[in-house]
Amino acid sequence: MSESEMDATIEALCRSKAEEFRLVGYEHVTSKEVWICVSSKYEKEGIPPLYKLVNDILSLKVLTFMNFMTISAYKGSSFD
Repeated sequence: MSESEMDATIEALCRSKAEEFRLVGYEHVTSKEVWICVSSKYEKEGIPPLYKLVNDILSLKVLTFMNFMTISAYKGSSFD
């Protein structure tokens, strides 16, 4: 799988997860925010294999995402 295909796959998964969160009432979640949340735990060890990325994105819970966003807001992080 080429890097551009992998990027497109990850983007589609993050978009799907953001849409799922919108369905349960979190209207302002973006795919970029989902990716930032998921990829934040890879900062030390690097990007894992695709199967782990897929699992981490699809198994992301709203509570985990909202905790990450709250802590990031306290730290003053910007997602632009």
